[in-house]
Amino acid sequence: MTKKEVRVLPIKEGTVIDHITAGQALRVLRILGITETSHKVVSVAMNVPSRAMGKKDIVKVENRELVPREVHKIALITPQASINIIRNYKVIEKYLVSLPSEVVGVLRCANPNCISNTSEPATPKFIVKESGLRCYYCERTAAEDIMNYLL
Repeated sequence: MTKKEVRVLPIKEGTVIDHITAGQALRVLRILGITETSHKVVSVAMNVPSRAMGKKDIVKVENRELVPREVHKIALITPQASINIIRNYKVIEKYLVSLPSEVVGVLRCANPNCISNTSEPATPKFIVKESGLRCYYCERTAAEDIMNYLL
């Protein structure tokens, strides 16, 4: 039996999201609004062997750079991910995702009685703590399944 090598072609321009927690690549695509009807060229590798993580996922999106709001959403579901900005086939910038001290307008509070879920003009806001995310208004901890509460 011969060993086959699987290769994903490099991209000329765009973004590579690496070190995604294994099994989270499809959630990353959802955060980016990439669906089967999107016109972006996307490469997805799932459960790729990784020395540091055991296994990981990778997403490559051609001709697109992420905005901070998207990076913050990705950080919520896979906090060890890294972002690589590619131009002319070269990595021109590489950084780890991170959350700011406050997450504003990215996540809806799970508390239906929270002022941010009423008709009041209160933008959802969470304070980032070591123990997790806490709603600025009602102090409720963010829900376990954050994907259901992303805005």
